[in-house]
Amino acid sequence: MTTKDRIYRSPAGIAGGALLLAIVLWLGIDALVQGEDRTPWLALASMILTVPLIVAFTVRPAVYANDDRLRIRNPFRVIVLPWGQAASLRSGYSNEVVAESGDRFQLWAVPVSLRARKRAARKDARAERGGGAGLRLGFGGGGAAPAPDAGPARAETDKIMDDLREFMEARRTAESAQGEVTVRWAYEIFAPVVAGAVLLVILIAIG
Repeated sequence: MTTKDRIYRSPAGIAGGALLLAIVLWLGIDALVQGEDRTPWLALASMILTVPLIVAFTVRPAVYANDDRLRIRNPFRVIVLPWGQAASLRSGYSNEVVAESGDRFQLWAVPVSLRARKRAARKDARAERGGGAGLRLGFGGGGAAPAPDAGPARAETDKIMDDLREFMEARRTAESAQGEVTVRWAYEIFAPVVAGAVLLVILIAIG
């Protein structure tokens, strides 16, 4: 029986996308209502073009993981990768999964934050200094015992990658986790973007 999906998304990306959408819709609707001559049409074409792109890069990305497979919803593609086809999960300047075929798929919903990594490293350094001081006080008799080691601090997206690696290692040989990698293009994003771009070009061309 397949377990329920764990869903990983970027709260910062969703918040930023919602703000951008609010600004674009506010300006666009105002131009539709108050604009004159070709302004309403230009506003309409611009919204048809930009709204799907904002959604694609901010609100849409998500990663779904269960016992059988990893489903990656990126801006323009949806990749379904059974755990049996996953060779590794890598973290560098971006997080990605590498298939047995050698194909790499970036996890847009799990962006790398170098700032968060540095913040976690600083937290570790402070914990090490504090732990050493506690240990010295303990030997003096009457000082507090050092706090138990809670492990190294990790950036949130690095913790997510750890979770996905645990899934992969635990399930890659399972019979239900075998199959082929499938990739589907997001035509629901492409279609309005192309329509908006064509309409905008026509409006600009006819002056």
